Amino acid sequence: MQQLDKHRSIQAAREFLTECFVPGEFIGLLLRHQKPARVIQRVVPLERAVAPRYLGWLAYQNSTGADIYVAANPLRAGTHRRTKESVAAVRHLYVDIDTDGDARLKAIQNSDLVPEPTAIISTSPHKYQVLWRVAGFGFEIQESTLKLLARAFGGDPACTDCNRVLRVPGFLNRKY
Repeated sequence: MQQLDKHRSIQAAREFLTECFVPGEFIGLLLRHQKPARVIQRVVPLERAVAPRYLGWLAYQNSTGADIYVAANPLRAGTHRRTKESVAAVRHLYVDIDTDGDARLKAIQNSDLVPEPTAIISTSPHKYQVLWRVAGFGFEIQESTLKLLARAFGGDPACTDCNRVLRVPGFLNRKY
């Protein structure tokens, strides 16, 4: 990764994480290497995750083949796993769009049924993750709303659990 690209990747990741989470929250990061297959999972405070050294480490991991993901919702302090029980609060609603992405994204953007998304992540050409930051949602309401959003906008119905991970913008998709 060239120096300018690395800087842009780090800046995009920092902006996304600080927009999606608040200081003091613990976030779950997942790094998935395809070859050789291995997964690294970390639960760290937001402040640590957006520190230059930590973001530099994420950029290095991405440059050596890791896909970089973050849990959509903050996790409880002291947890080491990204389970439903470890989710501290509902922070986001999201839709994962893997087919007919451009048309489905346009439908979301033109819809009067949902507010303007907080973030739109292009995960690969014509594939998107659309996020809305929310407050006051319980876990059951979140998951039922995620199913309705997936149905209404053609999202992946399997991506409707509260402990879902999302790509961190700025890093390359190494999956394909």
